[in-house]
Amino acid sequence: MNKVKSYRLNQGLTQTQLAHKVNVARQTISLIETNKYNPSLNLCKQIAKVLHTDLNSLFGGN
Repeated sequence: MNKVKSYRLNQGLTQTQLAHKVNVARQTISLIETNKYNPSLNLCKQIAKVLHTDLNSLFGGN
């Protein structure tokens, strides 16, 4: 399970705002947050950068 939604909310961003910052559709962010879409490594890095965290914190295990 990833922590994209938690980090996004902590940054005060909507799905639409995050999607805009990483150049994807809002639906893509929704699918990532619900673990229904496996994003590319590049997209993971972009999301982590926008959310001011690292890949392991965002997508790593518990």
